[in-house]
Amino acid sequence: MDVNAAVAAVAAIAGVLTGVIAMLAFRWSEREQNRPTRSSLHTDAVLPPGVDTVLSVLRSSAVVLDEADAVVKASSAAYALGLVRGGKLAVEPMLRMARDTRRDGEIRQVELDLPRRGTGRGEALAVSARVAPLGSRLVLLLVEDLTEARRIEAVRRDFVANVSHELKTPVGALSLLSEAVMGASDDPEAVERFAGRMQIEATRLTSLVQELIDLSRVQNDDPLEDAEPVRVDELVAEAVDRCRHQAGAKQITMAAGGTADLSVWGNRGQLAAALGNLVENAVNYSPARTRVGIAARSVTAPGGDQIEIAVTDQGIGISDKDKERIFERFYRVDPARSRATGGTGLGLAIVKHVAASHGGEVTVWSAEGQGSTFTLRLPEAGVARDRAHQQHAREIRAGGAGLDDEAGRATTPTSPESTAYETLPAPEVLP
Repeated sequence: MDVNAAVAAVAAIAGVLTGVIAMLAFRWSEREQNRPTRSSLHTDAVLPPGVDTVLSVLRSSAVVLDEADAVVKASSAAYALGLVRGGKLAVEPMLRMARDTRRDGEIRQVELDLPRRGTGRGEALAVSARVAPLGSRLVLLLVEDLTEARRIEAVRRDFVANVSHELKTPVGALSLLSEAVMGASDDPEAVERFAGRMQIEATRLTSLVQELIDLSRVQNDDPLEDAEPVRVDELVAEAVDRCRHQAGAKQITMAAGGTADLSVWGNRGQLAAALGNLVENAVNYSPARTRVGIAARSVTAPGGDQIEIAVTDQGIGISDKDKERIFERFYRVDPARSRATGGTGLGLAIVKHVAASHGGEVTVWSAEGQGSTFTLRLPEAGVARDRAHQQHAREIRAGGAGLDDEAGRATTPTSPESTAYETLPAPEVLP
């Protein structure tokens, strides 16, 4: 009986202990579930109320650091710029600023040049970093990307400098030539020679001013306000007629061909100027007794049919490094040759802006010593008209949206087969 009683007592004690252990385990598990996680501490308990919402709508890249320099909150833009890696702020100058601000509470701001992530290129990312205390223990870092703003400012400075230089050259030449004419008043041959040079410089100055006006117009005006169907063969004929004298002087054969009865939708004057610039460049940069071809065709594209107008020459060609810059204002592949031919360096910039404002693009294929093919791609008349109507309706609903004149940046095809005029129907030789 004593043995049975002892066994019963042990079993009862074991049951009580099991129950106590189970209850303690349940309480511990419940406490662990209710304990705030690190992420909830970072986003809910640590950040002051409303800060998370404010940071989510800021255009700047935002990073919040705690007292241990750990990242509490970071926007997606901060990760994209490479500011945050592995839960830490990866830019040492910004980290030092954050520590100094946490120590004395002062707001600091600095501009830095950071290497780009994953590009193997030497280009720097220009940023402006501002650090401020956020509460008693946190620090807020706001980073603004200034790369594009700096690029635009550099373009503006270069444009002003180039305009000043280009205008000063012919004006200075006219001044010197006029003095030479006055000094040679008793020498009719010298007067005639100097007067001829003055006429050349005056023509060059007139062309430069006109192209500056044209460039300003295509950048600021909406070509689709006065848009109309424009026949491509009429544009080609006008461009050929514009360059007929220069081509004849160099005995260059001009050939027009391709598909007939094509039309685009846009501003006739701007389209004629753009195609005329391409043909004029082809003639100016081609050796004597060569051939310049202009042809058009319709091609199928994902957004609708497009019209390709290709201008091909047998000139000096363009190197790979120059192809990336030829559509910049005042950039010349060969400055000495450009001045000899009267080039201003604005023709291709005008072509790029006209193509972009009409919803198209301009591309180039070229090889040194083998010539070049410039292709102007524009939406077909019906497709472009429908797009223009849709854009107009969107602008009315949105209160008038602007047109991005950089939408059609120039690209470089890898081969001439898709653009060279020889692949189109045989052209008609123009005398």
